[in-house]
Amino acid sequence: MSQIMNSYVDKFTESLNQTKLDSVVNTQLEESMRYSLLAGGKRIRPVLLLMTLSMLKTDINKGMETAKALEMIHTYSLIHDDLPAMDNDDYRRGMKTNHKIYGDATAILAGDALLTKAFELITKDTYIEADDKVKLIRLLSESAGHQGMVGGQVLDMESENKEISLDTLRKIHRYKTGALIRFSVVAACTIAKVNSKTFLLLDSFSQELGLIFQIKDDLLDIEGDFDKIGKSVGSDVANHKSTYVSLLGKTNTKVALEQHVNQALYLLEQLEDQYNTEELKSLTKLFANREN
Repeated sequence: MSQIMNSYVDKFTESLNQTKLDSVVNTQLEESMRYSLLAGGKRIRPVLLLMTLSMLKTDINKGMETAKALEMIHTYSLIHDDLPAMDNDDYRRGMKTNHKIYGDATAILAGDALLTKAFELITKDTYIEADDKVKLIRLLSESAGHQGMVGGQVLDMESENKEISLDTLRKIHRYKTGALIRFSVVAACTIAKVNSKTFLLLDSFSQELGLIFQIKDDLLDIEGDFDKIGKSVGSDVANHKSTYVSLLGKTNTKVALEQHVNQALYLLEQLEDQYNTEELKSLTKLFANREN
């Protein structure tokens, strides 16, 4: 699977590197934007979008600009998450965080610029019809904003230093982490113009995948390796955050992870009469077994 995954990452990275972030006002802002955007990472969200398109028998180039827009929004969220007012992290992807290099103010503005650049990319996409551009912008706005990632982030912050229920934790993860993962899949469904049955199955699959990703993140925070995950281990405990591990214990968290993996694979099996789901099945297992 790693070879297949790498082929998608390589195609995406090649296209991302060609994206112009030139400045007309001659500031350091674009350097700050590129620093975080091109810092590597797993590129899971854009790869998931492109892989879903491939499964749906659609040219992945039709989703490339949307995939880049998605990565820009994900990157902006990481820049802001790392700030002293948020998680106060010094390292991301094994490198100094943006604000440690460029200062808090420039880091904030770099995130703002990446967020707005994302929507510009979709509007200029020559592969996508105008009606579908509007649908994608609406979906991405909802996924990234107060009804999605940002709303989940605030709920996460409000839950610090509190005892919260498992339902509240799932809600945090559904929006904070899961919203952009869901967008990866439903954006591909929108571009490929799938029928309602396929859309609903893949939508449900994407929500399972979001939970799998976050549950594994919670486990890595207590048993990960800095050299592999590229960021500090134990930050959830230090920030007094509730996680699956703190609420369920490590053993039961691993059981929950397996249950969500099985449900995700079951949903993909419902599509096997129409599509080859092997790549997405392998990606699901990779989410659950990753070391970073």
